[in-house]
Amino acid sequence: MSENRPRLSLTRTIPKPTYYISAIDHEYGKYAFNEERAALFKGLWRSDVFKVNPLTPIDLEFGTGNGYHFSHHALSNPHRCLVGFELKYKPLIQSIRRALHGGAQNARILRYHAHNADLAFAPNEINNVYIHFPDPWERPKKFKNRIVCETFLKRLFELQQWDSFVEFKTDSRSYFLWALDEIAKTPYKIVYQTLDLHQSPYKENNFVTAFEKIFLKKGIPINVCRLVKTKTCKT
Repeated sequence: MSENRPRLSLTRTIPKPTYYISAIDHEYGKYAFNEERAALFKGLWRSDVFKVNPLTPIDLEFGTGNGYHFSHHALSNPHRCLVGFELKYKPLIQSIRRALHGGAQNARILRYHAHNADLAFAPNEINNVYIHFPDPWERPKKFKNRIVCETFLKRLFELQQWDSFVEFKTDSRSYFLWALDEIAKTPYKIVYQTLDLHQSPYKENNFVTAFEKIFLKKGIPINVCRLVKTKTCKT
């Protein structure tokens, strides 16, 4: 696989940090990790960060946005750990603050690029993964930036434990159909998919995100699929 990795500006090098930039290393330093600190805990998230039993599940959410799903998941699953990925400082801090204010102690957040997840986590270290409304990068020249693609999913497959899933939701029908072709090139098994989540049986257990509410008000159907890493998958 290509090692053409996306790069981020380092938090410590920003000359005039705003409150949200400073908060990642200070006020929320116990719960938020900058680009350099995140990679130090590869393989050690359970033991050194969460300080939990080695069998405790660790879930990931790529692109936490304003943190409503992030907080909901952490609070609804106190016996699971949750790590969020977010590039923008303000929503990053808003996400972890929302979870902490709700009483969650099982949540952490990284300023880290999703495509580099395997630099922050070791093989078989994580469990379920949530990818809700990522940037669709609609222009063909930008398809290489899409998260749900063959290269990224094959990396993610190696990081997950058996019987873990990936949940992908998007308002972009073109991205979703493109992604299905990419998924077909990976070892994952699709256990369900729909082009209209809110007219399907899967609506019952769905958490409606902030983005989702906006799209629903506009009458835009939500596309969703769930992929599972099972021992019957071809590797």
